Amino acid sequence: MISVYQLKPKFQALLQPLLLKLKKWGFTPNSLTILAFLLSLAMGLMSYYGPREISLVLFPFVLLLRMALNALDGMMARQFQMQSKLGAALNEMGDVLSDIVLYYPLYLLFSMDQIWIMAFLLLSVLNEFAGILGQAIGGERRYDGPMGKSDRALVVGVLSILFWFNAPIYHYLTWIWLLIFGLLIWSTLKRLTYAVR
Repeated sequence: MISVYQLKPKFQALLQPLLLKLKKWGFTPNSLTILAFLLSLAMGLMSYYGPREISLVLFPFVLLLRMALNALDGMMARQFQMQSKLGAALNEMGDVLSDIVLYYPLYLLFSMDQIWIMAFLLLSVLNEFAGILGQAIGGERRYDGPMGKSDRALVVGVLSILFWFNAPIYHYLTWIWLLIFGLLIWSTLKRLTYAVR
């Protein structure tokens, strides 16, 4: 199944010059992980309390920057032998907490019942948990899609742009979320299957 995650090697290659500069400036993998969370928290607060139109247009850029920081912390840890148990814990917890603070206000931005976003967050957390179980059971962290972290960021970014342009998608929003939920469940089961194998 096609997933944005498959583009990760090319994305990392583009980030390589920035990685070297960040290392020169004294950043560590853990500081990048924390920065990604603070960015997500700031965007979440902006979405909850700030102007809707500005939040919608900023959301895709923040998602892209968050994905870059998520890639950079792992790249730095591997390339400069800076892996640690604390870093691994921060990385996993940071991703989940970032998802929660970043995506929860979407029900306001998308003018929908928050139960949809709560279900989205629950399925997303389960999806990440299934990936971690792959490492605990099978020795390999699973990132199988569809609708992994990168895919979720792409979908939410596209929806934000569509809402900013006032595209007529409200009538299809229920079906869009049901499709997202179905893909999340599929991805979770796929990760669990590979973990058990």
